[in-house]
Amino acid sequence: MYIERTLEYYLKQIDKQFPILLVTGPRQVGKTTLLRHLSKERRTYLTLDDPNLMQLANEEPALFLQRFTPPLLIDEIQYAPGLLPYIKMRVDEHHRSGEFWLTGSQQFQLMKGVSESLAGRVGIVNLLGLSLKERQGHPAIAQPFLPLEQQLKERAACSPALSLQEVYRLIWIGSFPMMCSSLSIDRDLFYSSYVQTYLQRDIRDFANIGDARVFLRFLRAVAARTGQLLNMSDMARDSGISPMTARHWLSILEASGIIYLLEPYHNNVTSRLIKAPKLYFLDTGLCAYLTEWSSPETLEAGAMSGAILETFILTEILKSYWHNGKRAPLYYYRDKDKKEVDLLIVQDDVIYPLEFKKTAKLDKSFVQQFTVLEKLNKKIGHGGVICLTSSLLPITDVTHAIPVGYL
Repeated sequence: MYIERTLEYYLKQIDKQFPILLVTGPRQVGKTTLLRHLSKERRTYLTLDDPNLMQLANEEPALFLQRFTPPLLIDEIQYAPGLLPYIKMRVDEHHRSGEFWLTGSQQFQLMKGVSESLAGRVGIVNLLGLSLKERQGHPAIAQPFLPLEQQLKERAACSPALSLQEVYRLIWIGSFPMMCSSLSIDRDLFYSSYVQTYLQRDIRDFANIGDARVFLRFLRAVAARTGQLLNMSDMARDSGISPMTARHWLSILEASGIIYLLEPYHNNVTSRLIKAPKLYFLDTGLCAYLTEWSSPETLEAGAMSGAILETFILTEILKSYWHNGKRAPLYYYRDKDKKEVDLLIVQDDVIYPLEFKKTAKLDKSFVQQFTVLEKLNKKIGHGGVICLTSSLLPITDVTHAIPVGYL
């Protein structure tokens, strides 16, 4: 069963503008399914997961493009970086839009080759797992999230109320399309296979890891710290590796779309702002699997309950930008006095502040922290508290309690 994706609308625009389209993102988030659905068999599909095709593309790139002529959809292009200069020569010769559609699940080395060979010729977009609105069958309404009253009311019209149990079930299952589209999938088997395949193919290829068990220990240490300030030394110590190795492995996880580092907001007004990013796993199901929560109920009642909900909210907002082809203008605020705002969305020089709470009650104290932003000398827009309330409710004249289901 195909699930309509928000990114479809933007991909159609890119196809008319660029000769090359590149969709990046983790494995199993639906990159190939999306592009094959849009192409409707009007272009030849090739996957470089096929050893024979990969060998031909690497050893005889010119012959590869003689044998397979555009329009082409080439899957996992990172396995044949030597093909990129030949693709460049082809598009420079013919000057036609939409000739090559590419996917890549490992940006660590891929993006270097793309920037060197395909600059100005390629439209690049990021795809993550299914968003909440895609799961609910309303991909078109998933515009870049802002806590503006009109947008929230539009979301309210197609957003069913989610109970505490339903929210944590969504979190525990995760957002991989295969997990979301079938009730018969064994969740633990899926994630076990995903981790093993990921270790054996992508990470070992690009990080030269000798002991898979050490890397798995590192993965679990990273997952346990979702929603926290990044502390490389602490993470390295718990994993039994050097801080330099931890930094290298973390950069690969980030480039592979497994984690996201939310940068702190800072400007020249104050020097008292924390400089470390916050770490988030980009799929809550994978995060819950790695931290060994056996059910949605144990996850909701456990020590990671608040952090995993924060992770879910942050990634949903991130998807609303990436799946519309937009850069995500997301930051957090924390100063050395430990005053913190969970998320700042900065657009057109206006700051929209958001707090994330695992609660259904309204309390004006939740938004009192927003006053700390006044020292930044920026316009402060509408804000809100994203929480477990069942409906959109005002807290003050410029803030609302926003149900998680509206994301």
